[in-house]
Amino acid sequence: MQQRQLRHVFPKATQYDPEWVRKHSMGENVLFNLESLTKSLHLQPGMRVLDLGCGKAISSIFLAKEFGVTVWAVDEAISASDNYERILEEDCEDKVIPIEADARSLPFAEEYFDAVIVVDSYTYFGTDEKYLPYIARFIKPDGYIAIVDVCFTKEIETLDQVPKFLKKDYKNYWYFIHSVAWWRKLWEKTGLVQIQDAEELSEANVVREHYIRDFEKEKKPDAFAKALKLDDQHFISFFKLIGKRTRKSAYLQSYKTTSKKQA
Repeated sequence: MQQRQLRHVFPKATQYDPEWVRKHSMGENVLFNLESLTKSLHLQPGMRVLDLGCGKAISSIFLAKEFGVTVWAVDEAISASDNYERILEEDCEDKVIPIEADARSLPFAEEYFDAVIVVDSYTYFGTDEKYLPYIARFIKPDGYIAIVDVCFTKEIETLDQVPKFLKKDYKNYWYFIHSVAWWRKLWEKTGLVQIQDAEELSEANVVREHYIRDFEKEKKPDAFAKALKLDDQHFISFFKLIGKRTRKSAYLQSYKTTSKKQA
């Protein structure tokens, strides 16, 4: 895709140095995915946003700069001190607060955030049926949880259904990936959110193209880029899922925390 076309698709993300973005993305272009997601959100200056699984915090920096929100940048694997250095370099220290924490053990008050945003990491913890009830406790009524991640265009129910190009790596890297319909059902049955958007990204092919190209250029082995390149049927895609928090209380029997609220 030519640069002019790319700017039309991602007017915000293309304002950032592509080498800086590539260096600090821990997979596909994090800002492309994030901008795709935020096209469906109504973020307003002053909102409190949890950027969960923020990686190297460039998604948090983007949210603060582009929307004027205050962001709590939370990741377990990346040092909060390292992320703070990047935050300082981008003059966002008044808008982005780095925290090193487990997604399953968060240090926040209930109903604290206007929105929880998760880019390219929800699949690592959110497939647990108890996770949405856990994270929903931190979202204000009528607030939002919004994720963007990788998906399959068709659900895999058995190993016999795994496409040939994925068979070698499926049990290591792909067994926890699901279809959009699977994710929608997982969220809907809790009653904790009203689904506002659940679909493949319209920009999925652009994200795919750039991910393959970036890793070919770097000549680094990457199971995900390899699979995308072999996937001539576009069985692998990217999706967004947005839920609006209902007023139903979240009840958990056990999840590294105890809730006093019951449905």
